[in-house]
Amino acid sequence: MSLAFAALAAAQTNKIPATREMSLQDCIQEALQHNLDMQIQRYNPQISLYNLNINYGGYDPTFSFSGLHSYSESAGTFQNGQIITGSKYNEDSFSSGFNGSTPWGMTYDLGGNVSSTKGDKSAVSNSVPFQNSSGQVGALTLTQPLLNNFWIDKTRLNIRLAKNTLQSSEQALRGQVITSVTDVENAYYELIYAQENVKVQQEALDLAQTQLDQDKQRVQIGSLSPLDVQQDEAQVATSRANLIAAQNSLSIAENALKNLLTDDYVRWHGTEIQPTATLTAIMQLFDLQDSWNKGMTERPDLLQARLDVAKQGIQLKYDNNQIYPTLDLVGTYGYNGAGRDFGDTFNQFNQANQPFWSYGAQFSMPLSNVGARNAQKADKVTLKQLLLTLKQKEQTVMVSIDNAVKQAQSSYESVEATKQARIYAEAALDAEQKKYAVGKSTTFTVLQLQNNLTAARSSEIRSLADYNEALANLAAAEGTTLQRQNLDLEAK
Repeated sequence: MSLAFAALAAAQTNKIPATREMSLQDCIQEALQHNLDMQIQRYNPQISLYNLNINYGGYDPTFSFSGLHSYSESAGTFQNGQIITGSKYNEDSFSSGFNGSTPWGMTYDLGGNVSSTKGDKSAVSNSVPFQNSSGQVGALTLTQPLLNNFWIDKTRLNIRLAKNTLQSSEQALRGQVITSVTDVENAYYELIYAQENVKVQQEALDLAQTQLDQDKQRVQIGSLSPLDVQQDEAQVATSRANLIAAQNSLSIAENALKNLLTDDYVRWHGTEIQPTATLTAIMQLFDLQDSWNKGMTERPDLLQARLDVAKQGIQLKYDNNQIYPTLDLVGTYGYNGAGRDFGDTFNQFNQANQPFWSYGAQFSMPLSNVGARNAQKADKVTLKQLLLTLKQKEQTVMVSIDNAVKQAQSSYESVEATKQARIYAEAALDAEQKKYAVGKSTTFTVLQLQNNLTAARSSEIRSLADYNEALANLAAAEGTTLQRQNLDLEAK
């Protein structure tokens, strides 16, 4: 943290900050790489992809292996006048297997086991030693659902929902890119406006100062009252205050753009951004129907809402399947083996002449199935709600696009109107100054026309900035910002 403050202090002591000329595309590219909102949102598709892969883990086969040694001993007894000796058992057993499920709902369990037992059996008055071995190999058990969990089971449900979430997170990232790029565009044009407005206010101050200097000369030669000079001085003071305010607004606008471009503000603090673009008004034809069509197909929030509807449809399909009773086909096949020791048992496994198998079906059904039926009903109602929410969102998008088109049209018309107002204000001031020079006007009137000219100049550049920002906002409302800026988004 101390290094950051040191860097900030160094930036503040730099009297002439470095100037960096940047086009709008330069700013957009910088934001795509370093904007913090972008960096945060960019992780969500990665997280969603990992979560999707987690659900595919439901198809991973599970391998198991176990070995066990057991010993048992029983004491001798005396029954019916005879001694029955105790018994001792030593048993070694091993088992292994694979089990898992398939994408069509079948479960499988393939395994084998073998055991060897040694000991002394109890007998009348003596004990008989024994040893034997037995086991099964290739014991494959298959279970295939025919009703419940046939069309879709829990694993398939989770995978489909995770795919839907991944698509939604990609659209959310796309929406964040559109938002960030639009914010950069607006901030870029606001910075140009702020710079131009400083020039306008500086011109107003220069104009007021010139008027003051000329009127002081008139006072000296006696052609003007000193009271008129006080009006000039008030005008100069007001213009200087307006210039200071405009300079502060410029600093704020520049900081707003920097905040969108970087994740290291200290590094950018001493840099003065100089836009290479100028405020112009390029005529554009507006087609409301075309803009609506774009919005319906390109808006990320609409696409997310449709994904929500699809997601609910997946859940409904699963809960529909859960209403059915359980009817499963089952089958088992493998080979037995037995002998005195492990070797004999494995030899019989190799001969494969002692098969065992079974097949059949199993059926179960909840008598009322209240849970599954009500889950299905809740899903249907939720789906209707989401469809209405989607319709509401589509209508909201249409209204916002309509407003954005009207705003862009109005802003373009304002450009020409404010231009003409500025031209007329310049002509009016010029004419009044000529009248003032021959004593046919007053200081008050000239100063008033100077204020009118400053306001007209400020309104003109404001309308130019508003028009360019309106075009950016219209593209955002349509969801076509990426195409407008020739950006290709790939979520990885």
